Amino acid sequence: MKTVLTCDETLTGTYRDIPLLDFLPCAPSEKVPSLIFNILNTQLEHKDGVLKVAPYSIRKVEASLLKRLNISDVTIVHPSHIQKFVDDRTDIVGVSTMDPLGLGPVSMMFTFGGLLTSYSKKKFTELVKGLNVMRIKRGYRYKIVVGGPGSWQLALTGKWRELGVDHVVVGETDHVINDIFEQIVQGNAPEVIQVKNFPKVEEISTIVNPSYKGMVEVMRGCGRNCKFCEPNLRAVRFISDEKILDEVKVNLKHGICHGWLHSEDIFLYKLRDFRNFYPNSEEVGLFFRSVMSLKGIKYVNPTHGSIAPVAADPLMVENISKVVGANSEKWVGIQVGMETASPSLMKKYMANKVKPFSPEEWPKIIMEGTYILNRNFWFPAYTLMIGLPGESKDDVLETAALILAMEKFLMEKLGSRAHFTVTPLAFIPLGVLRNESFFNISESMTEERFLLIYTAWKHIAKEIDSSLPMILKNNPVGKIIFPPIAKFGIWALLRAIRSWGIEMGYDPDKPIKPMETEILRR
Repeated sequence: MKTVLTCDETLTGTYRDIPLLDFLPCAPSEKVPSLIFNILNTQLEHKDGVLKVAPYSIRKVEASLLKRLNISDVTIVHPSHIQKFVDDRTDIVGVSTMDPLGLGPVSMMFTFGGLLTSYSKKKFTELVKGLNVMRIKRGYRYKIVVGGPGSWQLALTGKWRELGVDHVVVGETDHVINDIFEQIVQGNAPEVIQVKNFPKVEEISTIVNPSYKGMVEVMRGCGRNCKFCEPNLRAVRFISDEKILDEVKVNLKHGICHGWLHSEDIFLYKLRDFRNFYPNSEEVGLFFRSVMSLKGIKYVNPTHGSIAPVAADPLMVENISKVVGANSEKWVGIQVGMETASPSLMKKYMANKVKPFSPEEWPKIIMEGTYILNRNFWFPAYTLMIGLPGESKDDVLETAALILAMEKFLMEKLGSRAHFTVTPLAFIPLGVLRNESFFNISESMTEERFLLIYTAWKHIAKEIDSSLPMILKNNPVGKIIFPPIAKFGIWALLRAIRSWGIEMGYDPDKPIKPMETEILRR
């Protein structure tokens, strides 16, 4: 079974190795000039079209397929060179996707609820339509199979048919991908394949070739069961230290001397207390030590975490910082879900996210947790969700006020060491809320929501001014190219947001009631 694996070029993008620029594909193609996008959208290296380093999700599929197939039967190729690798013997072209229709929370916010076209949608559409045209023109028989974290968008909308996609696979496939592909080749598979069960840890394949950014998987699921979150509804599985270290060694063998530790929440690794969610700090610390002890590893960085475990055990972060060598020259970046500052919404939709604290303490947890992270040279990139069902005006204003309170509190306590961003995202109906409506920024905007968006982006603008020299210090090309683009871009964006609000009759200078005193009193 000859299989070619690929993805659209937004997933093979390295974005000049600038943190958070990975969100560039969510930008509207009608507003961000293609010249700017192409300058920033640097690509992974390849050898005659074969990717030397590939996105982690495709490496996982490759590893699972190689349990039955020969290495000559599975090739991971750069999307712009795929025509070199498909022929009349190709059975399957597998396409991994993150945001194929621009329905992700960042894209929906940036494209005004889909009125504009995100680059992620543009590039995915170009790829699969090109595959279909080539198949028809050359008379090939291969099936176009789309999977990955964003495949739900195609399954939900039915758009795969008009794009010429034959099959859409939704779910974790480590344990069944070979069976699925064989059924597809034999003509026995449904168009939409929903994988309902989860692989056991021992069924999750270990990558055999290097992954982009040295990514390795630490755990799946987290057990908090936030109602809006699809990944958090998955069964919790902790990848063994041995498996993780084996993947780090694969990357080290190919000269990748850092590890990007992927999880839904790094601070819940090997959690035992699923009632109160008090972190297993000793195991988390031992895990970081084991990775850093490998010969050749220079640093490691987690992808995601939550703030409640940080506030619950400040020493955990302090110890990790010592292990990885965090300092004023080398910060640890982490993405954290703030979601909202509203205790009532936290209690309704994500009560476990605040544990071991109460929903009423949530704003204070965020403020104190950020202080702990910053004090130990961690830079949290928060996301918040706009448009949760039942969200009130007060809920929205409380979140905006929290951002202002954090600015003041952290600057007073830490001065130039105070760093965080808060990116507003549109509510997407997933998880147990899948029957709710998408938050449509073009239809459901209110003055309060506008003020929250404007407040969040004004703070991001401040961080761009203060953080770029630190972020780009070891990126000689990036520190020349990116600062003028970033500063002009954020100025243009803030001006556009402000004008947009005024056009809707809102006052962008309307004062937001400060709440730092109230937060610290709770």
